[in-house]
Amino acid sequence: MSLRHRLLALLPLALLAAGSAEAGRLVDLQIVDRESGTPLQQYPYRGDSFVAGAPGHRYAVRLTNRGNERVLAVLSVDGVNVISGEAAATAQTGYVLDPYETTEVAGWRKNMNEIAAFEFTSLSESYAAQTGRPGNVGIIGMAVFRERNPRPVFRSKIGAASEGEAKRAPELPPAAAPSSSAGAAQDSMARRESAPVQESLGTGHGQREDSDATYTTFRRASDRPAEIASVRYDSWRNLVARGVIPRPRPQPDRPDPFPGNFVPDPPVR
Repeated sequence: MSLRHRLLALLPLALLAAGSAEAGRLVDLQIVDRESGTPLQQYPYRGDSFVAGAPGHRYAVRLTNRGNERVLAVLSVDGVNVISGEAAATAQTGYVLDPYETTEVAGWRKNMNEIAAFEFTSLSESYAAQTGRPGNVGIIGMAVFRERNPRPVFRSKIGAASEGEAKRAPELPPAAAPSSSAGAAQDSMARRESAPVQESLGTGHGQREDSDATYTTFRRASDRPAEIASVRYDSWRNLVARGVIPRPRPQPDRPDPFPGNFVPDPPVR
């Protein structure tokens, strides 16, 4: 999967008034743990969706355009626009996705060739808190806009010279199937779920990485987003303590008279 990004050019025709809309399904949003390569499970709770992040792990926001037209996704992390660094608003710049395109946004954009990696850290060490904006730490948001008079899509025309060919950045490692060690780590966290609530998670300003992008133009079909979606996040322990993730049922401390099928050989002495 290539990290191929096209930024919305900052043109007057694109900077329309902000608005709100009901969340839809134009663009699928997933949070991917980059250390394991797997999407984090989303837990619905009281109308919101939550994921459990692991402190110190890098993550990416995976966006998938479900439709056959280009869309603009304005993305925020902890209330901060991931491209401009401003307090997020839906009228700001974002990433343009081709029809059915999937891309991963893995950090704060520093320039057209680099990002600073997203990584789970304590609230006090988050980029938003470090820049004096701790009020919205713990949420990842996306506002999606349709394109006005979308251009016809021809497979032979994708990446035409008039739009500029996007440069390719290093690919992420392929997603791996959940391992037994990952399950063991989750079990370990579950055993500690009765511990006191710890400081909430935020998103830090990690190390710089290569991630190329190009500019493109995009005229919004409306001054109101066609879709607004968000995912909240915190540590496993905190989400269990808050009731977002069900507490694991304790296993009865009783021996099982029939744990297997056949008699194994005794160990060799």
